[in-house]
Amino acid sequence: MRVVFMGTPDFSVPVLEALIAAGHEIAAVYSQPPRPAGRGKKDRPGPVQARAEALGLPVRHPRSLRDAAAQAEFAALGADVAVVVAYGLILPREVLDAPARGCLNIHASLLPRWRGAAPIQRAILAGDAETGICIMQMEEGLDTGAVLLREAVAIGAEDTAADLHDRLSGMGARLVCAALDRLDTLEPQPQPAEGVTYAAKIDKAEAWIDWSRPAVEVDRQIRGLSPFPGAWCEVAGERIKLLRSRLASGQGEAGAVLGGFTVACGSGAVEVTLAQREGKKPMPAGEMLRGLSLPERLG
Repeated sequence: MRVVFMGTPDFSVPVLEALIAAGHEIAAVYSQPPRPAGRGKKDRPGPVQARAEALGLPVRHPRSLRDAAAQAEFAALGADVAVVVAYGLILPREVLDAPARGCLNIHASLLPRWRGAAPIQRAILAGDAETGICIMQMEEGLDTGAVLLREAVAIGAEDTAADLHDRLSGMGARLVCAALDRLDTLEPQPQPAEGVTYAAKIDKAEAWIDWSRPAVEVDRQIRGLSPFPGAWCEVAGERIKLLRSRLASGQGEAGAVLGGFTVACGSGAVEVTLAQREGKKPMPAGEMLRGLSLPERLG
C-alpha cells in the first residue's frame, strides 16, 4: 500500500522499519518539529525524523494540521492509508478522511482501558496484570475508534515502563503489518462503553517517593516512571533516581533503611536494584552504595 507514516519518538521507529520491510511504499513521513536538546540547546530532530532521513524518505513536520494548506498537502499524497503511532498532533477530520482506507493508530493499551497520553506508565502504576496493543481505526474522539486487531501481554512483577515500551513497540510493528495485509477481511469491533479509563500525561510532581505509602504502590511508582521522569528520593541533599525495584521482606518505620537499598514503607518494604546519581549513569544499587552511604532513614 501507499502509506503516510506519522510518528515521532523511539517507540515509533520499529513500526516505520517494519512497514518498509513489508514492502509498503512510504509516501511521506510526518513527525513533530525538531526541538532544542543537549547542552547547546540546538534543535535536534526526533528519532523518527532522523531514521526517515537516513532512509532517504521525505519528512514533513508541520506545527499544525488545521490550516487548509497543510491539509491540501497531505491529501495530495494520494495515500491508501495513514499509520499513526505516538505522533503528537491531533488529526482533524479533513486529514482523517484524506487516505482512501482511512487512518490506523497503534495504541499501547487494551482499549478502552487507558485511552490517552501515557498508557504504558499508567498500566504499571495501577497494578494491571496485563496490557497490550490495539490497532484502531481513527476518528475524531480521543482513542475512541473501532479496534481491528488486539494482542495482550502480561506485565511482569519487575517490568519497568522501559521494558514494556520496547516489547509493545515491536508488537505494534508486527500487528499493524498484519492489519494492512488483512484490511479487506478484518471486522472492526466497536469499543465497549464500560471500562473506559484515561491515561493522563505524567506530571513530574508524581515522581517524588513518599515512603509512607504501601510498598506495592512505591514499587509500581519506581517501575512505572522508569526511565522518565524517574521516581526519586533525596540522600544527603542529592536527588537519587530509582529506576528498578522489587518487593522485599522486612518492615519498619516508613523510610527506614533495612540493609543495602531495601527501604521500609508504610506497609512492607521495597528493594531498589537500579539507581542513578546526579550527573552519572544508572548503576546497580549495590555498586552505587560503594560510594554512597544511606542514612538510617530516608525522608
